[in-house]
Amino acid sequence: MGHLVNFFHGTVFLNKLCFRDCPKLFKRKTCSYTGKFVKFKKYNGAPLALQGNGELANHVANSFNHEIYISNGRQLNGIPHIRTLREFPREELFGKVVMVRFDSNILLKKECDEKNQSVSNAVYTIKYLHEAGAKVILVSDWIKNTPELHIKPVTDFLSEVLQTQVVPVHGISFNKLPKMNGIDKENIHLLENLSNIKEEVSNCLEFARVLSSGVDIFVNDSFSNAHKVLASTVGVTRFCYASLAGFHFEERLCLLKNLAEASRKPYVAIIGGGNLYDKATSFQFLASRCQGFVFVGMMSFQVMHALGVSVPCNLVDHNAFNDALDIVRLARDRNVQILYPKDFWCRKKCDPKQLQVFPSHGILDGWVPVDLGPLSLDEIGSMLTNCKKLIWIGPVKFVDSSKYTNGASKIARILDQLSQNNCEIIVVGTMASKLVRQEKSSLSFINIIENASVVWEFLKGRKLPGVMAVDRGYPFEINWNSIYSDPAQSLVVDIGSGNGLFLLEMARRRQDLNFLGLEINEKLVLRCLDSIHQFGIENGYFVATNATSTFHSIVSTYPGELVLVSIQCPNPDFNKPEHRWRMLQRSLIEAVVNLLAPNGKIFLQSDVEAVAIRMKEQFLRYGKGKLDLEHGQSKWLEENPFGVRSDWEKHVVERGAPMYRMMFSKTSDVREV
Repeated sequence: MGHLVNFFHGTVFLNKLCFRDCPKLFKRKTCSYTGKFVKFKKYNGAPLALQGNGELANHVANSFNHEIYISNGRQLNGIPHIRTLREFPREELFGKVVMVRFDSNILLKKECDEKNQSVSNAVYTIKYLHEAGAKVILVSDWIKNTPELHIKPVTDFLSEVLQTQVVPVHGISFNKLPKMNGIDKENIHLLENLSNIKEEVSNCLEFARVLSSGVDIFVNDSFSNAHKVLASTVGVTRFCYASLAGFHFEERLCLLKNLAEASRKPYVAIIGGGNLYDKATSFQFLASRCQGFVFVGMMSFQVMHALGVSVPCNLVDHNAFNDALDIVRLARDRNVQILYPKDFWCRKKCDPKQLQVFPSHGILDGWVPVDLGPLSLDEIGSMLTNCKKLIWIGPVKFVDSSKYTNGASKIARILDQLSQNNCEIIVVGTMASKLVRQEKSSLSFINIIENASVVWEFLKGRKLPGVMAVDRGYPFEINWNSIYSDPAQSLVVDIGSGNGLFLLEMARRRQDLNFLGLEINEKLVLRCLDSIHQFGIENGYFVATNATSTFHSIVSTYPGELVLVSIQCPNPDFNKPEHRWRMLQRSLIEAVVNLLAPNGKIFLQSDVEAVAIRMKEQFLRYGKGKLDLEHGQSKWLEENPFGVRSDWEKHVVERGAPMYRMMFSKTSDVREV
């Protein structure tokens, strides 16, 4: 192997994006979230994310002298750790065509205030890309019912908000995207309104292909659509080589995950709105974390009815009675306190100007509730006095109560005071958010998520399509000092390391190098780690991950040089060009080439010639002119240059079948491509 890996003792400089480059939000408040990895044993060092918790996992955790994070086998309500613009190498944005799906509800508001957290992050996503030298294309949908919201006025408005010229692009249709003559990075382009295109809502793949034509990187910054399956948020990810979450999307998702963190107690949920039947499954999530439910909207009548409180028949949704009973039983079993309104301000039907307070069990015929009564508000204030964490979701809204917001305003003032007393607060929904912004003082800090639909879907335990479509990321920074005896040694990475036989034998033979296996199968990784411990190997390690999207985030933190990357016999069924989750994608190739040291090597082999040819073509295409085939190699390498075969390679050779091998070397000079 010595003649193949000619170590170059230099330094690879990376222009990594740090938190200081991000909006003030990330400086002011970090997301404290440990929800997914709820079971872990403390040992001596590096984190390893895994997905199973069987006997083998327990055996390894008990015997292996490292810190290993063992998950509970599930993603938190279907939310994986995703790849973000913040983590993406900034230098890789230069010259790329980047499509940003922005949220029109945020950026197209007439009162667009950059002091607003959501607005500042949404604006920063676009400015950051533009300043990094990307060719930015904006796309969104907005209600096209006034002249002010036609594309030309919208581009003028965005130009003012972004302080950069935004150029309109007319004529988008189902099967044709208008030509944008020479997309330049000086201007930002805005595609036409998607709201009237039915293929957008149906997630038509052909429309998504047209929409993303010529786009390199997709950035989703429209969190309010995360629960929908749209061509502009889900479909386009099939045709872009990298799909990332923008700064606004990442920050909103962090708040969503934070709802699951229940270490601060008492944790109370204020629940407004109606339609209990559709939201009933959310209470399994809430009851597992909260110590109290406070009902303040139409839903409260269903809960009161289930508790046996006398409620006017016209206020009861009989279809939701069983669900309300289930919530009451669940709260009782989990020791969750339920607080419902004890009185209401009511309006007389025949005389709308006449208002009167009635106890909740004594609302007279001819009167309808319009707001919470004074006793109800006093009880809410008393219950929340010692609260350390709180979510308010759903409006304080009753029959025809749009004019009556005293109760909601009083709750907003209570939350403002709690926030100043170190209570962590998340307010969800348009009406609640508006009131909180009006009432909160400059001393308080309250997190706000305006779109309640996304949160309800999350609470129900459903996967969010807009989140699932974004590339995966690796959730931890590895502590290399605890993995290797000498982390300064050069690194060899085997992508798709399988059962680890190749890497384990290489680590045994070459003590002067460190070896890292990246494998998506967690059970195989656990076995490999067990072997590492059993044989006392101090220069080898394995990580359970999808290297296609996490290679850069893992390897970029390694303190030494990356001198060799191998990809051996990838599954041909998952490497067809049309396969969405194929391993060898442009993003992985560019990450490998960027991190590889000058004169570093890339070893590729497969027993399927078509796969080997495709790997060769892709590395040449996306290698940025930095890769040469070893010794001007025009044919396949006849022998394995390392003298160590993988398990599958042994099987292929033993049955007399050919292996198709090649070796690339990274040049020390940079050529134009």
